[in-house]
Amino acid sequence: MATETAVQTFKNLINGEWVETASGETFATRNPACVTDIIGKFQASNEADVVQAMESAERAFHFWRNVAPTKRAEILYKAADLLEAGLEQYAEELTREEGKTLASSRLEVKRSAQTLRYYASEGLNVTGDTIPSDDPTTLVYTRKEPLGVISVITPWNFPISIPARKIAPALVTGNTVVFKPASDTPLIAYRLVEVLHQAGLPAGVINFVTGSSSKTGVSLVTHPAVKAVTFTGSTGAGEKINRSVRLSTRVQLELGGKNPLIVMDDVNIDHSVELAIKGGFELTGQACTGTSRVIVMDSVHDEFVDKLIEKTKLLTIGNGLSKGIEVGPLANESQLHNVLNYVSIGKEEGAELAIGGERITEGEYSEGYFVRPAVFVGVTPKMRIAQEEIFGPVISVIRASSFEEAMEIANDVEFGLSAAICTSDSNRIQQFIQNIETGMVKVNRPTTGNAYNAPFGGVKMSSTATYRESGRAAIDFYTQIKTVYHGF
Repeated sequence: MATETAVQTFKNLINGEWVETASGETFATRNPACVTDIIGKFQASNEADVVQAMESAERAFHFWRNVAPTKRAEILYKAADLLEAGLEQYAEELTREEGKTLASSRLEVKRSAQTLRYYASEGLNVTGDTIPSDDPTTLVYTRKEPLGVISVITPWNFPISIPARKIAPALVTGNTVVFKPASDTPLIAYRLVEVLHQAGLPAGVINFVTGSSSKTGVSLVTHPAVKAVTFTGSTGAGEKINRSVRLSTRVQLELGGKNPLIVMDDVNIDHSVELAIKGGFELTGQACTGTSRVIVMDSVHDEFVDKLIEKTKLLTIGNGLSKGIEVGPLANESQLHNVLNYVSIGKEEGAELAIGGERITEGEYSEGYFVRPAVFVGVTPKMRIAQEEIFGPVISVIRASSFEEAMEIANDVEFGLSAAICTSDSNRIQQFIQNIETGMVKVNRPTTGNAYNAPFGGVKMSSTATYRESGRAAIDFYTQIKTVYHGF
């Protein structure tokens, strides 16, 4: 474990140079499984640092937009190779920094490399349209062109895969980037920027600043150079960004979720329990697509709950670097207090805490943010634990007497990100797909997980519902259409 004196200090990247902040201030990050383990020191940037980054990105855009698509792709391919070459190091650093299991970290780093390769390829297929013209002497067609400077602001729960799926399509379409990661997980974000820099990105094409949103946020979203802001995080922060941007600034917001799993009465109970456990407790419940509500038919409710409790008891909790761990710590002290607070709220509201919900402090757990995964039963749809995003390992089980009632409960929240159903009834499946109010639908699958080549996003308060992330659809956010009338 690192000590204060032995800790490495990491710098910002501005205009192709690794630099300190003008103030010289730094902040330290710590392992949420063992808070005496200091990960590193990072630049406590302020608005002046962001302005420098913006000016650098704006200058670089005039060059980068005209770089051949094959050259841009070549850089992304090389960066992907560098990520995979450092897989074990980066996965271990990610686990130390965020807390997720080493297996999950390996998958995230590998997926990020796949994302870079995917967009390297997609960048060669950005095309316009030729439009029929009534005038035979005029050719009408469209071009897709880059926007300019993109402000990328990302969360701590997927601290390399979310930045990769934002930055890669931005770069490959000719935009430049100013990137600010979450302050809980700046090291793995630094590693992503580092491999892009090493792969040959010209100076200023990507700029990297760390620090608190309170000291950097204004310029990140309001600087005149910013042509688009892409943000993943809390709904409250997203709403603030949406109110702050200039009229001409494009915005993409991926926000919270309160994702349901409906368990019908024709299911294999063991399978449905596995879906709930995976969706609700994997990643310590810290996923915007995590299963927060399980809506179960009356006839199978008691059997489902019994088996859910049994499986929850068997989960191994601990430092994600250890073998066999299934549930790591919460990512920070704020998350710890938030989850414990919601456990108290659930009990006060009259729900029955069937298992878990307490902080674990004995022995090896004493210096980490560990909470035993919780299952509430007797939950009613209007309780706060059934309406508000908890972002932790807490599952609320709600009874329903019919498919129609289950659908009503599932849709009766302000969020609409992901939803799943467990059934073999093809008619119910089609009704679910058609009527559920979410951006992503899962059938006999957990609410979590999405393919890097498929669109990702929600409806209602889960997203701006304008531009999707991931897949080919993501390219639309980073490009604008120019219509050309070419006379002969």
